[in-house]
Amino acid sequence: MDLAALVIFASTLFVAAASPGPGITALVARVIGRGPEGASAFAAGLILGDLIWLAVAILGLAVVAQTFHEIFLIIKYVGAAYLLYLAYRMWTAPAAPHDIAANGSRESDLRLFLGGLALTLGNPKVVAFYLALLPNLIDLTRAGLTGYVELASVSIAVLTVVFGAYVIAAARARTLFRSVRAMRLLNRVGGTMIAGAAVAVATK
Repeated sequence: MDLAALVIFASTLFVAAASPGPGITALVARVIGRGPEGASAFAAGLILGDLIWLAVAILGLAVVAQTFHEIFLIIKYVGAAYLLYLAYRMWTAPAAPHDIAANGSRESDLRLFLGGLALTLGNPKVVAFYLALLPNLIDLTRAGLTGYVELASVSIAVLTVVFGAYVIAAARARTLFRSVRAMRLLNRVGGTMIAGAAVAVATK
């Protein structure tokens, strides 16, 4: 694939991914409220969701969102429901500084991974991004497996950098708050952020 097209794709994806959306909001709020443990599994689910929508766009299956509209809606609402569950967990989490995850029941990596996957698959913004951007960069009818692998590799690299930066920033911000009152406030703010993300996903 043309190097210039890959550079444009990478830079555009970086800007779009770095712009706070439901996925970033959920990731950051969870790290602030419960620490970085499990963040990699959640981020991996988000990334896989992006790769699935990327494959859909490259295969020229824009009609999937319409043909399987009911399935799309189910996935979207499952993702929104999971965000509401996370919001509830944060609101009710113990307000002990630095060891919230240890005090509460730990969520499995698989559950976090599936939650991130459902969130991305149910977010219309992601598929709209790929379907709007890719036709202007490449001929989707001739992209083939090689083109997908190249774009997927760029996507994984860009999203890993963006999500990793947000996780590190959120984890550092979390360590600044040592009092029980501050941690309770963080839990409330994080829970509210996630609930807001759930509403954004469900209503778009």
